[in-house]
Amino acid sequence: MLWRKRVNEIASEYSDVQLSHMYVDNAAMQLIRDPRQFDTIVTNNIFGDILSDEASIITGSIGMLPSASVSESGPGLFEPIHGSAPDIAGQDKANPLATVLSAAMLLRYGLGEENAARRIEAAVIETLNKGFRTSDIHSSGMVLVGCKRMGEEVLKSVDSKNPIVAIS
Repeated sequence: MLWRKRVNEIASEYSDVQLSHMYVDNAAMQLIRDPRQFDTIVTNNIFGDILSDEASIITGSIGMLPSASVSESGPGLFEPIHGSAPDIAGQDKANPLATVLSAAMLLRYGLGEENAARRIEAAVIETLNKGFRTSDIHSSGMVLVGCKRMGEEVLKSVDSKNPIVAIS
């Protein structure tokens, strides 16, 4: 009840945001039946893990989804919803896009760098529009690439006038 009470209090400060409460079993069904009804889902970690894995089927792959665990006291934790995939480690098979998009979320929500986040997201979209696909999202007529090449293609798609600088 504390969770619901606090969410209702915060929601009252944002009259332009529609809030609805669902039990997790109904949310799981609704997510598959009509995913467009959701913009943001706020839940605890265990239900979030379950719902995000389920939602990955909508995108075609768990390798496409970033996630955030945000905090008022700091930038939060930004990571792909998938695990470490030890079964494909070192084989250049992983889809790096969830990791790249998690970095965009970090820039936007953790560091307040909206423009940098948008550039990264636009680069991912441009790369996909060019037809590059890792094996988990590959289909006929697309260019099959590995993890390394997909990352390279995203970097090429970043606006060259305003490059993102890698710090090592």
